[in-house]
Amino acid sequence: MAAETNPIPSVWARRQREPEQPALNRGAIVREAIAMLDSDGVEALSMRKLGARLHAGATSLYRHVATKDELIELALDEVFGEIPVPDPRASDWRADIIATCEAFRATTLRHRWLGSVIGQAGLVYLGPNLVTVSERMAALFSAAGFPEPSRAIDTVLSYVLGMSTTEAAFLTTVMRSGQTEAEFIARLMPSAREAVAGHEFLSEAFADAVASAVTDPAALRHQKFAYGLNVILDGLALRLPR
Repeated sequence: MAAETNPIPSVWARRQREPEQPALNRGAIVREAIAMLDSDGVEALSMRKLGARLHAGATSLYRHVATKDELIELALDEVFGEIPVPDPRASDWRADIIATCEAFRATTLRHRWLGSVIGQAGLVYLGPNLVTVSERMAALFSAAGFPEPSRAIDTVLSYVLGMSTTEAAFLTTVMRSGQTEAEFIARLMPSAREAVAGHEFLSEAFADAVASAVTDPAALRHQKFAYGLNVILDGLALRLPR
């Protein structure tokens, strides 16, 4: 049979071959890949290293996953399955959307590589878990009465992904320092004070944030996220039919 011409480069657009090693399946490969991504980051992931962790050769992995890019597509879809989306309640649409966004943020912070690869992962939006999340979110926004639910979803998720990706990158830097978040921030404070010295508005904002940043940095990060999300939802609410 002739080879397919210009195949679409996505795991979701390619028929899966029958496995030749039943003990080594796609699910096990993806779970181990996620463990590697969580602990070591995208740069450390390779089919050779993954095969070693699974006590299999890279060639064996390629029978289940054609490329590293496809593996990342599969890993992304797997972690999207961790995002719960509540059943729609038109009477409290805002609380439902906030709960979904909080879950999205929490997933991104658990899997800090997610934000850095989601824009590069082929046709990731065709994955079954992401399709399910998208469908359930569309139901939430439709039940709320938004005339263009897909555009409202894009607006909200752009904010959530942007904020949580930046937050995840910062937490990765903290982790690599070997310090707690509070210790890292306290050590950074002298340089930060010097950087904003002589800048009236930045100095004032810095002074307001410094105590919370050291005593409870996780709470401060959440407050910032919640503030921006509520501003966006305030704006979207104005587009609801009166």
